[in-house]
Amino acid sequence: MNTFKYIIFIAAVIALTSCSCNKKDSNYQGAVLNVDDFKHYVDYFNRMEDENIAQAIPNAESWQWMKDNVPFFECPQDNFEEMFIYRWWTLRKHIKETPVGYAITEFLVQRSYSDKYNLIACAMGHHIMESRWLHDSKYLDQYVHVWFRGNEGKPMNKLHKFSNWTADALYQKYLVDGDKEYMLDMLPDMISDYERWEKERRLENGLFWQKDVQDGMEEQISGGRHVKNARPTINSYMYANAVAISKMASMQGEADIEKKYKAKADTLLGLITTKLWSEDSHFYETVKEDGDFANVREAIGFIPWYFNIPTDAQSVAWKQLMDDQGFLAPYGQTTAERRHDEFRTKGCCKCEWDGAIWPFATSQTMVGLANVLNNYDQKEITNEDYFKHMELYVESQYHRGRPYIGEYQDEVTGYWLKGDQERSRYYNHSTFNDLIISGLIGLRPRADEKIEVNPLVPQDKWDWFCLDNVKYQGKILTIIWDKDGSKFNKGTGLQILVDGKSVAHSDQLQRLVTE
Repeated sequence: MNTFKYIIFIAAVIALTSCSCNKKDSNYQGAVLNVDDFKHYVDYFNRMEDENIAQAIPNAESWQWMKDNVPFFECPQDNFEEMFIYRWWTLRKHIKETPVGYAITEFLVQRSYSDKYNLIACAMGHHIMESRWLHDSKYLDQYVHVWFRGNEGKPMNKLHKFSNWTADALYQKYLVDGDKEYMLDMLPDMISDYERWEKERRLENGLFWQKDVQDGMEEQISGGRHVKNARPTINSYMYANAVAISKMASMQGEADIEKKYKAKADTLLGLITTKLWSEDSHFYETVKEDGDFANVREAIGFIPWYFNIPTDAQSVAWKQLMDDQGFLAPYGQTTAERRHDEFRTKGCCKCEWDGAIWPFATSQTMVGLANVLNNYDQKEITNEDYFKHMELYVESQYHRGRPYIGEYQDEVTGYWLKGDQERSRYYNHSTFNDLIISGLIGLRPRADEKIEVNPLVPQDKWDWFCLDNVKYQGKILTIIWDKDGSKFNKGTGLQILVDGKSVAHSDQLQRLVTE
């Protein structure tokens, strides 16, 4: 072999070896996307500002952690793609090692009203829904254990400082990771938690009451810090938790518990759809202590759809989401209808939910909206409306030209109202990537072995997208839309790949269910 050919041969060997090493240095198992194409986002995030607080996984380890743990997403709109990566990058910041296991924080900075380890229970449901897509389940599994067993075997002292939909979220987690043993081990904790809420918050009429601040929604038009109002929030949560406990008990073979909690759910379902539904406003409203409606539409009125509670006819409420006198504002969804004379008038404690945009509420509304489009026979709202609000949600998550997720923001200017305070930076109080995966791209977790995908991307919006490296029930899923086949060279149309093999295909952007 002459010198020139030898040099070429050695270069080729080095290149192949390097390529092989790159594939083996992480657990990334995507079938289509080249993971290294996304590294530039993380490099930018790591250098765009100081690392104010480092917890279990510092910035220097963030890229390796992401390659090992998260799905990746590519689409024609760079801001969607960037925000998807950013939200994994920020979630990772909140993973914290404690003496009793990994936990997930809401604020990075210490808060005076938090529990041990700076934990706050308010967004636990959001944390579970977002983190259920991580490949390594230890972070989420231990987090839930910390809350319910981390206080010398008992729940944390401030677990009930805020309402929660934890049992439902754990069931939704099970639909993704398939870990039946873990979920059923938590069943006694969920039953004890439910019984405690019944003792603390049950009204004589069967509904539950809550103060707005203990829903994490202080200074609402309908609310108050010292009132016992029946709210769509806690009642929807308790219905969903009862349904989840009933399903868990059925899987455990506990027929009496299954029957008991199904009856609780059925009772609440009837109460919510009758007593909390206002025929005057065609909306779910808070009912005050005197029995009257609060006479204001608020974003919490969309929460019943998060759990598929309402009837088809009640879908009329969703007209308000696209009304600029309702909940549609230049930077997203308001937390109260804009036409109300008390809109943005509270401001008591500089955390008002009387109209400003809160990602916490946006997340809940978007899950409800996806459910309407997937599960309801209605003509009030469309995929185009869903995409518009996802686009607004993406565009809102910037501050001073950089990706940013904070507490709440002005609905007209988009300014983050605590954006110059350290406490607000990287606020972990909402979901985003779960909305992309289960809503926009439409992977709908199910209890059987079928895989269902129903993208909510409008037909004429994107010619291609790919969601890759999704760990689902022990398999790695890839979802591709390639209108003419030229982007990914895997064929035309919509495809579901399982461990790299195509298992379902459609020429159109429509619901796909594997056999």
